[in-house]
Amino acid sequence: MNLTPHSPFSSKASQLLSWGHWFTFANIGLVLLISSVYLFADKAPSTFVGWFYMLITWISHTSFITFCAFVLTIFPLSLIFPYPRHIRGMAAIIASVGIVVLTVDAFVYLQLGYHINPASLSDIFVLLWETLVGSSLVNLIITIAMLGLVLTFELLAGNYAWRHLAELKSYKFPRYATGTIVTCFALSHSLHIWADANAFFDITKQDNVLPLSYPTTAKSLLARHDLLDIEQYEEAHSLSIGDTHSKYKAPVISAVCKEKKDTTEQPINVYAYTDEALFQKTATALQSNVKNNVFRIDSVLRAGKSSDALFSLIYGLPSYYKESVLLQQQVPVWSINNDLMGVNTNGEFSFVPSHQASKLTIIEVSDEIDIDSSKPFVAIDISAQQATVLTSSAVTNIELFAQASGLVQPNDITYTLLSSYLGCDPLAQQSMLASNIKTRSHAEGVNFTQGVLVAFKKDKITLVNQDGSFKQMSAKEGFVLNGSLDIPFLIQSIKTLKKFTAPEAQ
Repeated sequence: MNLTPHSPFSSKASQLLSWGHWFTFANIGLVLLISSVYLFADKAPSTFVGWFYMLITWISHTSFITFCAFVLTIFPLSLIFPYPRHIRGMAAIIASVGIVVLTVDAFVYLQLGYHINPASLSDIFVLLWETLVGSSLVNLIITIAMLGLVLTFELLAGNYAWRHLAELKSYKFPRYATGTIVTCFALSHSLHIWADANAFFDITKQDNVLPLSYPTTAKSLLARHDLLDIEQYEEAHSLSIGDTHSKYKAPVISAVCKEKKDTTEQPINVYAYTDEALFQKTATALQSNVKNNVFRIDSVLRAGKSSDALFSLIYGLPSYYKESVLLQQQVPVWSINNDLMGVNTNGEFSFVPSHQASKLTIIEVSDEIDIDSSKPFVAIDISAQQATVLTSSAVTNIELFAQASGLVQPNDITYTLLSSYLGCDPLAQQSMLASNIKTRSHAEGVNFTQGVLVAFKKDKITLVNQDGSFKQMSAKEGFVLNGSLDIPFLIQSIKTLKKFTAPEAQ
């Protein structure tokens, strides 16, 4: 093969290489425009250095990824198959595919909080299906039109760059643009090294915001969602999740739970035992009588702090909101207009009114009492324990809990009673953060107690501390599980946890 400077092959290859640079410049502009979505998907940085890092990383990282895509795809093709017309067509198709993938990833990140990855393909497919097919036909039409616009842009950019190549070569701004990108690239990595060494989380919490960037760690994930106590981590800055970050905003309730005229359901008593020995004695006595038809739920995942477990039982919410709710003296919103609940306690929740005709009464038990097993009831152990979270048990004679499988949280019990027993499912969905034990396909939930994020799926429990350390364990066997964090699942769990957080606290 003749590769002399004046050979036709060398001339074409040189022209195609020069054309490829300009084609890449055009795509860098488009990629910067699309990738700006990532910058607004999360909470903005709180410092000037954080903002500066975000901007230079956005410019350099997206430009670098675009250039790498050119080097790995279009550049080899131009050497192997140096025919300008065909290369321009293939380049337009390849670039269009890349832009579409980036757009989909940006949409997924905006909606779900993580990038496209094999572990969450099913969730991503459901999201795209519901957006394009399951909703308005207009969405599908807009999507097809955007695909056409992207391909048109790529064809026009490729043809313009080829036909005006001599004119474009005379421009000097590419030198300055290239220098700026390289400088931004070096600065962003230097700043990240410094931030990582000095626990400056306003920078490191931006890890993995852009696609194909730094991998997400437990610390950066918690920092991004204001769940990292940096003072505890290294006495550097305070991002603790006190009253500010966990401020509860009561949802607007449109659903009303009206009593059915033909209902035969009796009022329910939920007994919350603060003494473990007393609970075990009562549970054994209730189960010993076959006529009672009482059965045990052994996999209740609850907070070791008794008041946190009681809060979840009363409100149907994770204990993440407890301090804010107590500060506001906010009664359970699901019972405000329905007189559904009564609370019998002398502790922190004594401000919650008790209605005589309530359908669900939660009773805090510290002394021995008689339970009428002929009436529907749930008795649950919420005794104080040293462990941050633990699995305890409950006993009940309510049949809808008979098929309960997997881990159950106290708020799941209240949610299930309101949704399936009292028939107020819309009200439960609007006011609580839990799952219906009767209808759920698999056990999954989240809590936050004593500075520990607790997320579980099936048998796997993940505990993430405020200093960023984490532990994964089996619920049934209790042993520690090795392996990396399921970041997409944790992100979804945190989003669920913060559903009722006031906007200014997010």
